[in-house]
Amino acid sequence: MRIKCAFLGVTFASKSGSVQAISDLSFETHPGEFLSVIGPSGCGKTTLLRVIGRLLQPQHGSVERIPTPGDTSDRVLMVFQEDGLLPWMTALENAALGLEMQGVAKAERNELARRLFDRFGLAGREAAYPHQLSLGLKQRVAVIRAFLSDPVMLLMDEPFAALDCQTRFVLQRELLELWALNQRSVIFVTHDVEEAILLSDRILVLSPQPGTVVAEFRIRFGRPRESGAATEEEFLHLKKRIASLLGMDVPERESRALAAG
Repeated sequence: MRIKCAFLGVTFASKSGSVQAISDLSFETHPGEFLSVIGPSGCGKTTLLRVIGRLLQPQHGSVERIPTPGDTSDRVLMVFQEDGLLPWMTALENAALGLEMQGVAKAERNELARRLFDRFGLAGREAAYPHQLSLGLKQRVAVIRAFLSDPVMLLMDEPFAALDCQTRFVLQRELLELWALNQRSVIFVTHDVEEAILLSDRILVLSPQPGTVVAEFRIRFGRPRESGAATEEEFLHLKKRIASLLGMDVPERESRALAAG
């Protein structure tokens, strides 16, 4: 599936008057790509995902879902920063929930979930309830659930923002492994420039509120990408270019590395 957004505009009412979240925002996705959207706080990144996911109706413009060859459904799923697990279900039951809603038999859906549990470090946690899992493990279950539901597109709203750096890196790597299994389209919202470069085929940069696309970067580093790539000169130059558009400062150690290069 491809998404084509044309001149989107969303305005919210507030006590102090109307607030325009996004304005004249246009872009188009490519089949099977990992697209990241980055921008300053409050620029409408989450609003954009909610419009694409049909959770919110824009006042202006349009969002078109264009089927592509090989699509097995028209499901577009959203993964939030909060894991969204159901507390009365076990980790395995939560992971297989999408399959259950599609009518997949219990034995089959549990087997499919267990395979991913074994592959991504959740073996032995199948019977655990969400309150018995760390934040990182809960988010891992949520991501597995999303991929098991076999959507044609995933909308991910800063799913790793609340995690520590080491856990975030592990889940980034596992997310890319899951994505590589079926190459579903992903639109990934983040505030982290380095995360966007490590994960993406392409990055869209949004302006401050009201958000609109001000730049696009195609990421030409090969895959798989390891965290060590973040110290390479080309990576640091790209990070600096994106950070400058966002009004962010590059850390001093990275500036020194660029100067030395």
